[in-house]
Amino acid sequence: MSDIAVDVTAVRGSFRLEVKTEFSQSGATVVLGPSGAGKTTLLRAIAGLDRGVQGRVRVGSDYWLDSERGIFLPPHRRALGYVFQDGRLFSHLTVRGNLDFAERRARGKGPPFERSQILAVLAVEKLLDQPATTLSGGEIQRVAIARALLSRPQLLLMDEPLSALDIARRAEALAYIEQLPEEFGIPIIYVTHAIEEAARLAKALAVMVEGKIIASGPAQAILARLDLARYLGHFEAGAIIEGVVRGEDRAYGLTRVDIGTSTLEVPILGLTMGSQLRLRIRARDVAIAITRPDHLSIRNVIPVTIEEIAGEAGSAFAELRLLAAHQVLRARITRRSVEDLGLKPGGAAYALIKSIAVDRQLIAEGRRKGK
Repeated sequence: MSDIAVDVTAVRGSFRLEVKTEFSQSGATVVLGPSGAGKTTLLRAIAGLDRGVQGRVRVGSDYWLDSERGIFLPPHRRALGYVFQDGRLFSHLTVRGNLDFAERRARGKGPPFERSQILAVLAVEKLLDQPATTLSGGEIQRVAIARALLSRPQLLLMDEPLSALDIARRAEALAYIEQLPEEFGIPIIYVTHAIEEAARLAKALAVMVEGKIIASGPAQAILARLDLARYLGHFEAGAIIEGVVRGEDRAYGLTRVDIGTSTLEVPILGLTMGSQLRLRIRARDVAIAITRPDHLSIRNVIPVTIEEIAGEAGSAFAELRLLAAHQVLRARITRRSVEDLGLKPGGAAYALIKSIAVDRQLIAEGRRKGK
């Protein structure tokens, strides 16, 4: 019994939460869904913040909730850290005071993280003597995460922690958050409605709609599903592919990434040979050709097999699921193009991807040189 098992129901007015699922005890599981889907209600049920929840919550062999047996551990007895949207630091304390408070009250069964390691990974050392009221939004969230880790949790819950940040601060905070599973070996359940956060952080992905999880599994597999397009959105929809760094073209600032039977050229520098990457390619950034083109500026021309075509009724567009060796890509093109090119499931084609379109910030497993 090593996973995190959740089987809960809760009623809030006309809203009903009904979730039965398991979360892995390694890496980050992202719960993705629109506002009002019940994501925060689910986290509160796991944390014990709502007494009206029925069912079971088990972390490893420890039962935090089992309503049939009369078990309900209050939040302070559950070995978890909770990072809220607004950080919720103690405004009358310095950063050091906030962290000291968490460490003194630590009763968790989680890994005994070294305080110095936490401060270093989250770049909090220089903030220690600042009053909490003087911090920026991004700094508040980094301190909130450090405080949560110092409670020695078995599980870290994060409820849209970046929703109040601007684009620049959000990207900065994401860079810190994505290090947490590897650096500390602690499972994370991360709630968001932003697919770009999910694609960057998720090892596993659960899609939540109207109080229920309608799909869950490895992030790559869930993001590649065309039947979930209405919940994942169209503008940011895409696929995650994995690759290995095979070389650099320093003269032109390009890195060659092996993705199986093909190679991508992407503008990523400073990575060691053999580094493993996760790269995100949006469907709207993939064009299709039925013969191999030449004399064009697009650097990446990938042979693919068309697996699935899903037309969008009432719109000009269609979504394509493409297989490139063992990797899945998605393309969003017009329905007229599908007809003009005679595209059909099972047919061969070429996926055209601009190097600049690859989201090169989504490096999940890479190692920068000198790290």
